Amino acid sequence: MPSDFKKGVGSVIISRNNYLEDIKIRMHNGMIKVITGIRRCGKSYMVFNIFRNYLLGEGVSESHIIAIELDRRENVKYRDPDYILEYINSSITDNEQYYILLDEVQLLEDFEEVLNSLLHTSNADTYVTGSNSKFLSKDIITEFRGRGDEIHIYPLCFREFMEAYEGDQYKGFAEYVTYGGLPLTVTMKTEEQKSNYLIKLFEETYIKDIIERNHIEKVQELNDLINVLASNIGALSNPSKIEATFKSVIQSDISLNTIRQYIEYLKDAFVVNEAVRYDVKGRKYIGTPVKYYFEDVGLRNARLGFRQVEETHLMENILYNELRMRGYQVDVGVVVKREKTVDGVMAKKQLEIDFVANQGSKRYYIQSAYSLPDADKIKQEKASLINVNDSFKKIIVVKDIINVRRDENGITMMSVYDFLLQENSLEL
Repeated sequence: MPSDFKKGVGSVIISRNNYLEDIKIRMHNGMIKVITGIRRCGKSYMVFNIFRNYLLGEGVSESHIIAIELDRRENVKYRDPDYILEYINSSITDNEQYYILLDEVQLLEDFEEVLNSLLHTSNADTYVTGSNSKFLSKDIITEFRGRGDEIHIYPLCFREFMEAYEGDQYKGFAEYVTYGGLPLTVTMKTEEQKSNYLIKLFEETYIKDIIERNHIEKVQELNDLINVLASNIGALSNPSKIEATFKSVIQSDISLNTIRQYIEYLKDAFVVNEAVRYDVKGRKYIGTPVKYYFEDVGLRNARLGFRQVEETHLMENILYNELRMRGYQVDVGVVVKREKTVDGVMAKKQLEIDFVANQGSKRYYIQSAYSLPDADKIKQEKASLINVNDSFKKIIVVKDIINVRRDENGITMMSVYDFLLQENSLEL
């Protein structure tokens, strides 16, 4: 067996039960299960430890779990498509069910053909991991014609983080806002360890990987773009606005097309995500400008040397990630309201809703309000929600410690701790 299996993160055990359930409901469905996610988020641990232990607990024999970690030096030979197919086929010696676990499958030559071949093995159920979306969206889906099933793993959400954190939720949130949810950071004892790990990881793994995969020559421009995006999480932006920043602040003549391409590279590597604007009343997408959020706030902070740890914007990023982890499609809401100007003329005014979260027939409108110090701020945060005029639930999340309550307009207010720590918080 060409794998000694992934161990846990230090002595810490984090269950990640939601992802295990996502995998279990897809077992034996005739598809290749593709587990994606940013590097170091726990994909391999999920497949090679949690899922493998589940299989063993269900009575599956070790000999019927074929596991290969393709990123290990001693397993380079398995990157050859003919060699790995011969090995897998020779390991299937009876008609019982086999489980094939392949780590970092994008390293496998002609992996599409290999996975297609495995689809034709009736008693094999295949699970693969990959660290970028490009191979999934452009290769697997096209090649498999709907026979690739994605499960996206995120860094630890705050609820998972608190399973391992030794302290109360308030200190835990301060830690999480600063260093994020990559599993290894939870086990590190000092701030110096955490910050050095995240800074080096971003530089030596994520950026290096993006440069090598996409053959980027303008490395400085890529680094500058990452800094611009990191400094403006949650702010409305677009490639044209970023181009103007490059020209005025950085004195760079980087082209608009290059900026667009580099943003796509960052999205493909799961470093950043894009939230587009949605006209709630008009029921249509508006297009640019959009908002950019980082998949992990710790990586975002590391990118800026931990010099811009502004909880207001970081809390918004964390709420965005939480909604995505719960399986929601998340947009930025726009509500158009007509009101009189100081001149007495009726004019349109756009009000923003931080998040419109959709999942099937369910929808939630959510505002991230770090603090509500006075009546004017409360009125400001409620204005867009009041003007939606539909029956879907409307929520304001605050950093303050408050009891969950609903006002006369049907707007629910709750603390960020209730929102993040209670799985059913959207229904409170």
